[in-house]
Amino acid sequence: MMSRLRLKDLRDLSVVVIHPPDSDGQALLDQLKRIGCRAELIWPPAKAMPSGTDVAFAAVFFETHEELRGMLRRAERPGPTIIGVVDYENPAMIELVLDIGASAVTAKPVRTFGMLTNLVVARSNWLQFMDLQGKVGRLEKKISGQKKIAKAKSILMEMHHISEKEAYGTIRAQAMAKRVPIEEMAIAIINANELLSSKPDHV
Repeated sequence: MMSRLRLKDLRDLSVVVIHPPDSDGQALLDQLKRIGCRAELIWPPAKAMPSGTDVAFAAVFFETHEELRGMLRRAERPGPTIIGVVDYENPAMIELVLDIGASAVTAKPVRTFGMLTNLVVARSNWLQFMDLQGKVGRLEKKISGQKKIAKAKSILMEMHHISEKEAYGTIRAQAMAKRVPIEEMAIAIINANELLSSKPDHV
């Protein structure tokens, strides 16, 4: 089941507001605290994101974009949910927002109305994306393991003139005996075969 942000989880969020300490920055900070988040304001963009940051409201300016991007990219993986804060809209600004990986955008002047919805939707979508990435990663690992097993079976079948079932049984028995995953044993068989098949260089 995919993760979803519950409203009661907001109090557990650590939020960083990367914004000048002006009226908009203070409005963001005050509203986040009213919502119940743990929030702090940082300006200018720091060299690194504070440890444990869940969400970043990031002011997007052309003159500080490189510093902001560096700060966000040096965050702990998988990184925070990013909500861009912009004061106008044009193709160049949209490119900057996309470049920092924003999941949502808040317009200036900052208004308290809609901020809670924006925060919840952006964070929920980010959590679901992380779930999907995890599933894709596990699926890719499983497929890779199956390919390795298939290759190891082929090696044993050709080497010992045995059936596919017997080859799989051999790999499985060896993995159990050595107490390692069957994929790891398959890789060992492939590596050993490549080593034995390689021809020494002639001097």
